[in-house]
Amino acid sequence: MAQEYKDAATCWRAILSDVSKNRGLLSEIEKFARENTAPAKIVFGTSGWRGEIGTDFTFNNVRVVTGAIIEMFKHADADVMQAMGVSDFPEIRKRGVIVGHDNRFLGEAFSMEAIGLLQKEGIRTWYAGEAPTPEFSAGIEMLHAACSINLTPSHNPANYAGFKFNPSDGGPAGSEITAKIEEIANMMMTGHSHAAAETSSGTEKTDLTSLYIQYIRERKTLDIDRVRDFLAGADCIVCIDNVHGATRGRVQRILGEGEKVVYLRTADDYLFGGVAPEPSEKNMEGVEGVLKGSSAKFRLGVIMDPDGDRIRYSDGNRQIPMNYFGAMALHFLHLHKGISGIVTKSVGTSNLVNAIAGKLGVGVRETKVGFKNFRPYMLRNARERAIVAFEESDGISGYNHTLEKDAIFGLILALEMIAVTGKNLGEYLDEIMDEFGHYYPDRSGISVDRSLVGELLLRKLSVLRDRYKEGTVLDIGGNRRTVKKVITVDGTKLVFDDGSWLMVRPSGTEPKVRFYIEARTEEGKKAVFEAAERMTKEALGMDL
Repeated sequence: MAQEYKDAATCWRAILSDVSKNRGLLSEIEKFARENTAPAKIVFGTSGWRGEIGTDFTFNNVRVVTGAIIEMFKHADADVMQAMGVSDFPEIRKRGVIVGHDNRFLGEAFSMEAIGLLQKEGIRTWYAGEAPTPEFSAGIEMLHAACSINLTPSHNPANYAGFKFNPSDGGPAGSEITAKIEEIANMMMTGHSHAAAETSSGTEKTDLTSLYIQYIRERKTLDIDRVRDFLAGADCIVCIDNVHGATRGRVQRILGEGEKVVYLRTADDYLFGGVAPEPSEKNMEGVEGVLKGSSAKFRLGVIMDPDGDRIRYSDGNRQIPMNYFGAMALHFLHLHKGISGIVTKSVGTSNLVNAIAGKLGVGVRETKVGFKNFRPYMLRNARERAIVAFEESDGISGYNHTLEKDAIFGLILALEMIAVTGKNLGEYLDEIMDEFGHYYPDRSGISVDRSLVGELLLRKLSVLRDRYKEGTVLDIGGNRRTVKKVITVDGTKLVFDDGSWLMVRPSGTEPKVRFYIEARTEEGKKAVFEAAERMTKEALGMDL
């Protein structure tokens, strides 16, 4: 007798415990997703609303959120319309909305729910099908669309789905927009709104990959032809792990097929083979196996997350996380391609780029976590325009490119970097570090009592900025370190006189305090972590 599951969460636990054996239970998840009309708390975090499929991410709740967006359109609040980059609802109807999804379970079905509601209101819609996040961003600009709805939870596990909303500049929606969506959607949820389904009257499809390639050629930051010539003529191997995500098939259209380019995990798999589909060190095993099995002079391997907005690199000898690659990108784009401007990064990112920028006379702007915070520096009319924008969590974009982080941009840039410098990424990084200094970033954290989550935790941790002012001397691993700079953009970051630093910030979603640190030697990381933990526990009144 088949087991019955009381809810989607229980069913998902069974599926994820053995994906090969329990894959058939996805039909049960679909039932929960269609039949569950329980309300959910809608929160757009750093990159959209996310929820478990069948638990809070249901067909009804997708309709409620889409309905809230339509109500926001109709209300035409001046601040919202300005943030959207449109004048009123009639303009939105005319310019239209791009709707699509990544490779998640029920992605197409959820998209059709949104399209049906939009079409009912006379809003033009384009259906993108399965597509990566950066293609939505480029597509909005190329089609002159009003906005996009992209149903993806990025790198979250297989049981999650998500809802990203991008306005007419193609970037992540700012708080002026997301706060209004949350307000309307949660008001509808409070009224236990059961949104009726609307059947699509037919879909107008768009090829976002074609538009994306055209976009890159028009913007001219990247040179696709230079990369293709390199692949054709050089002794090289490139390995790209798509982790069954929406980048599959897209890169082939840019780089082409052939024995020099190996594509991993391109088959359909809603469950990602049972792994967390993120560009982590562990998930690079397949890529590194391909590279180490090759004798090619130039080797590049990457892994991209399911919606194509995060990327991690390897040259077969070492992995290059975004902390390093973003700094390399600044060096390359400024010195080798002659692009001027500033560099912008999240405050928890390595200071290697600061050292490079300082010697090159390039300004540095540090922001809160979340790519949407880079928008002021990425706009074409920005007074201070970013040469490169990146965050330590594997996201990057660059001059004259999308306001969204873009793994495909990161891949093409890395290939052009190798083609122009004649060096593998690790060799190029060593050359840069020898000139500008060695930096060793890392991150960790501690769990705290659930009662501390939220405003109370913020208040308790805020004492750090008062306790450790510029000029304060600390003992870190037996060495006297003076606080040279205090940055309070996102938590508290203390930069020391030797260039090492630590940052303490509360998690926005879990009962945890996160530590971001950087030492000047690999061996020195332990002492900086210990200092961050000691300071945090003292601030929270925890036992040392």
